Amino acid sequence: MFSLDDISFKEILTIAFTLFAVIDMLGSIPILVSIKSKIAGPIKSTQTTLVSGGLMILFLFFGKEFLNVLSLDIRSFAVAGSIVIFIIGLEMILGVEFFKQDKNDKTSSVIPIAFPIIAGSGTLTTIMSLRANYAVINILIGILINCVVIYLVLRSLTWIEKVLGPSGLLVIRKFFGVVLLAIAVKIFTTNIIQFKR
Repeated sequence: MFSLDDISFKEILTIAFTLFAVIDMLGSIPILVSIKSKIAGPIKSTQTTLVSGGLMILFLFFGKEFLNVLSLDIRSFAVAGSIVIFIIGLEMILGVEFFKQDKNDKTSSVIPIAFPIIAGSGTLTTIMSLRANYAVINILIGILINCVVIYLVLRSLTWIEKVLGPSGLLVIRKFFGVVLLAIAVKIFTTNIIQFKR
C-alpha cells in the first residue's frame, strides 16, 4: 500500500505545517490549562497523544466510510464539533462551568482534549482533503510529526502555566475564548448553509 518512492520531503513539510496550523496546539494552551484545573492530576500526555493520533490515522484511511456507515456526512460532523467548541469558548470567557468533569474520570484526557480539541472536525476534514492531493505515506508522516508536537506541548503544560502565571493565563484564556467562539461560528455557519442546498 505504501511505496518509499512516494516519500516527498516537500509534501511532508507542507502537510505537517498545514496540520500544525489547523490543530493549533499553541493556541489551545489556555483551553488545556482550563481543563487541567478541573481534573485530578495532570493531563495524560501519552494517552491523549495516542488517542488523537489514532483518530487522525483512522480517519486518513477510513474516515469517509465510517461516516457513511453512520449515515452522516462531513457537514453534520463539523456542525456538532462547532457546538462543543462554542461551549468551551463560552466557558473561557464567562468563567461558567458547562463541562462538569468527574475528578476521577479517566476519560478526561480523551474527551474533550483528544476529541474535539486536537483531533476535531476541522483536523479530520483537513486530513480527508489532503488525501485527495498528497500521497498517503506523506500524510501519515505529517500526522506523526504533529503527534510529537502534541506530546511535547502537553508535557510542558505545567511549566507553561508557571511561566505565564495566573494573570497571564487569564488574559490569554479570555482572548482565545473569543477566537474559539469566532471559529465555532464560522464552522457552524459555513456548514449549516450547505444543508439548504
